[in-house]
Amino acid sequence: MKKFSFIDLFAGIGGFRIAMESLGGKCVFSSEWDKYAKLTYEANYGDKPLGDITKEEVKEKIPLDFDLLCAGFPCQAFSIAGKRGGFEDTRGTLFFEVADIIKKYKPKAIFLENVKGLHNHDRGRTLSTILNTLREDLGYFVPKPQIINSKYYGVPQNRERIFIVGFRGDLNLNDFEYPNNKTVKCAIEDIIEKQEVSVKYYLSTQYIKTLKKHKKRHKSKGNGFGYQIINNDSIANAIVCGGMGKERNLIIDDRLSTFKPITNIKGEVNREGIRRLTPRECARLQGFPETFKIVVSDAQAYKQFGNSVAIPAIRATGSRILSKLVNAL
Repeated sequence: MKKFSFIDLFAGIGGFRIAMESLGGKCVFSSEWDKYAKLTYEANYGDKPLGDITKEEVKEKIPLDFDLLCAGFPCQAFSIAGKRGGFEDTRGTLFFEVADIIKKYKPKAIFLENVKGLHNHDRGRTLSTILNTLREDLGYFVPKPQIINSKYYGVPQNRERIFIVGFRGDLNLNDFEYPNNKTVKCAIEDIIEKQEVSVKYYLSTQYIKTLKKHKKRHKSKGNGFGYQIINNDSIANAIVCGGMGKERNLIIDDRLSTFKPITNIKGEVNREGIRRLTPRECARLQGFPETFKIVVSDAQAYKQFGNSVAIPAIRATGSRILSKLVNAL
């Protein structure tokens, strides 16, 4: 694979970076505003991402020449779980910051990632605006975006995300096929810690009672909300950055040898073996390597991995992009 350069916008903890570097890429610029994500990023890659990409002094530090622009949008603006404000939400205008960078620097290719809900947000008008901007205003060939599920790419997580790929018009590329891997099989048991984990990941009896009441209440209203225990031979629900996300991916792990709590909990540690996934297990669900350093609190780590891209799906799509660019690099 030929060497190429890329920039990493809304970098988070560098999921795009790991995928692209594994394909021979060199990251020449990264931007992330969250201070805790920046700590994790710097600990793992040796350089600190610059801050708010909406500020001109940050944009001006982007190198004039790079091959690929990578950007994962902040999930709040378009998520089906959020306000669905889209472009009326001030964060929704961050797409136009990306568009401004594309217009100024004209990279050979672009690779954007967002939540599945972008596809039908505002009756499809949000995605239509994005595609028209890329195609008509910026002159990029942009094939129909694809919803990619990470469960087909080597991680046991049912995570659907929309991928948008584009190529600069003067490259005269008029076809592109997204990866269509339907063969990779894996399960929760493949990412579970091999040793006993801390008692702090086990739920209290009182909290389990609360979860059961919450689920029963929603079920009576015809909703499917509530906690969920995942079988070890099954796959996880999508990990998310907040709310009830961790409780949608509980597992049974009966290896706990001490039931003395080390955090403030109501009730006792449950004896059913019900626990949350650890941050490291969440890292594995997103395809991060074992060498990836977790240098923040558990609360921040859950948020960071929940916000991240699934690395194997990004890598598979990135490989397809590079195969199209082979004569342009």
